[in-house]
Amino acid sequence: DVRLGPGRPLLLTAWPSYEARQPQWQDSIARRRWHPQPTPGGETLLSFCLPVARLPAGTVLQVQIGTEVAPGGYQPAERTAWLTLTPARLARPFILTDTLGLPLMRSYVRNTEVFGVENFGLMQPVRWARYDLQPTPALPPMTDPRTVPAGPRTLAVLDSATAQPGQLFRFGQPGLYALRVGGLGGVPRRTVAVLSAENAYPALTTAPELIEPLRFLTTSKERQTLSSASDPKRAVDQFWLDIAKGNKTLGKDLIRRYYGRVTAANDLFAAHKPGALTDMGLLYTVLGPPPSVRRLPNGEERWFYPEASRDGGPVTFTFRPKPSTFAPDYHELVRRPEYELLWYAAVEQWRTPSTAPSAPAAPRNR
Repeated sequence: DVRLGPGRPLLLTAWPSYEARQPQWQDSIARRRWHPQPTPGGETLLSFCLPVARLPAGTVLQVQIGTEVAPGGYQPAERTAWLTLTPARLARPFILTDTLGLPLMRSYVRNTEVFGVENFGLMQPVRWARYDLQPTPALPPMTDPRTVPAGPRTLAVLDSATAQPGQLFRFGQPGLYALRVGGLGGVPRRTVAVLSAENAYPALTTAPELIEPLRFLTTSKERQTLSSASDPKRAVDQFWLDIAKGNKTLGKDLIRRYYGRVTAANDLFAAHKPGALTDMGLLYTVLGPPPSVRRLPNGEERWFYPEASRDGGPVTFTFRPKPSTFAPDYHELVRRPEYELLWYAAVEQWRTPSTAPSAPAAPRNR
């Protein structure tokens, strides 16, 4: 909902890191260099080109519409986006697009969704493989990692195929896919992982999808009772109504809040598994969007909650990068035993109507 009218320039700033005080360079994109494309959702996609020499690996690129500054000197989040130019991003000469050729801007597709792979340069063949991966939900933040069994070191390939350059894709089955693109004209092969999800993703529609995120608030026995009910969907509604002590308005409000956060987490943090099952998705769902996020030069990301502790004091959670072939941007939570009391207090807020959590804030920028 940002107007790109007269006096609203598109500003680019390149920073050596998120902690840098001085930018490497700053420039504006002249209107004649914009290539606006309308999207089916009524939005406008702007594309432009930059010389590779101005974008070395490790650069943090800031894109801002307009020159306004929010109170306190912060850039307004609704008009500012950040992107770390990792070596993997700079080396990948292709993007995933929809059938109109517009970038998908996400790491998942729906299992009947048609999409393409658009290259910079020669059209390249694509070989895809589907892997056998059972997603493991994130564990509470006080869990000792040493007590958690290690996952498999290799994944079985369920099926694979090679597509011709320019061919459109539709996977048809949910799962984790890897696309290897390249090979023609000396172009090296590059890999990108794609999560193929059910058609309503990131929203939740089936009873199992509604029950799964409740693992953050319930016992295994409670979830088993919900799953084995004659009408599991009705049982989920009754679960929230019982929490609200029969207050239908409050029960509906709790459902809207909780599953609104789950849906947002699915969209924001989708990786090798649904976003709500990741470490970031876990905190986002139970505690809400972090009021403040700090990104460090070593790749760590810190989420600051000013009133999340048991006594209402500040708490900081640290996520360390743990990249893999299937999740190059994945971050893992640094778990600590001192989080136990605050975590149980946060869960109790959801299960106690008189202290029901407030409505979630708008999702943060990717």
